[in-house]
Amino acid sequence: MRIVVVGGSGHIGTFLVPRLVRAGHEVVNVSRGQRSHYVDDPAWSQVRPVTADRDDPAFPETVSGLQPDVVVDLICFTLESATALVERLRGQTGHLLHCGSIWRAGPSLKLPVTEENGPPPLGEYGIAKDAIARMLKEETRSGGLVTTSVHPGHIVGPGWHPIGPLGNVDPAVWRTLSAGDPLDVPGIGTEFMHHVHADDVAQIFEAAIDRREAAAGEDFSAVAPSALNVRGYARIAASWFGQEARLRPVTWVDFRRTAGDEAAETSWEHLVRDHYFSIDKARALLGYAPAYEPEQAILEAVRWLIDHDQLDVATPLTV
Repeated sequence: MRIVVVGGSGHIGTFLVPRLVRAGHEVVNVSRGQRSHYVDDPAWSQVRPVTADRDDPAFPETVSGLQPDVVVDLICFTLESATALVERLRGQTGHLLHCGSIWRAGPSLKLPVTEENGPPPLGEYGIAKDAIARMLKEETRSGGLVTTSVHPGHIVGPGWHPIGPLGNVDPAVWRTLSAGDPLDVPGIGTEFMHHVHADDVAQIFEAAIDRREAAAGEDFSAVAPSALNVRGYARIAASWFGQEARLRPVTWVDFRRTAGDEAAETSWEHLVRDHYFSIDKARALLGYAPAYEPEQAILEAVRWLIDHDQLDVATPLTV
């Protein structure tokens, strides 16, 4: 099939596009042309690049003009933009797949969170992702365009900083853990974060394309088989450097004072949600079999950053 991937040079597309090429599809990567993929793969030589801006009113027409059998939209963040693309592709394209987020669910009430029991979203980003997913589901159920939405956790992979043990991307946490120094942890450290390797997210998208009938009108959480809480994440990460984590519980007020407003706000946004999702639905309908536990995915990312002199640590990895 001819598959148009919107935003294919990002985290997920870095792994999804080569998968689709190797599966024999004709792949078109639509992007602003400002960034290259994170991991080299010979499959990229067979991909047709198209430069387009999502904010251009003519964007839906550009995508439609490529005459795709399938569209994978990895960079849609507003209901208005999603609706415009659906309306242009309706009756022409066989399948539209949308990348959402686990933040479509708000602070957890019951674990694991499923596609059916997710609490109401919190914040502008999560509210928008939830609205898009609901619109897509209704579009398909009303006899319109066949759609599927995939909702990744905290995406991890080589080439970028993972969400760290404190729920932010401040690289200082890695130096603290690698040195065996005390780490200030807001609260008691039991809040969950649910990571996923970018290639496992790509796996779900590919499976949904292959199993179109099973995926039609459905939404799927794309996460690792397990989740890490703050305390466990810090202890596992410290062990990679031959250290034991020395965790020091502090109040959120004190944490904000030492971490800074931006890092503390990012931590709060991640930890207040306390997310741990089920992948039972993706397993049952799509055969989803994630290759990475969360700590494996994070270690791969940390190792890449160290090897490329993009992360300052006190001692080398021992694993």
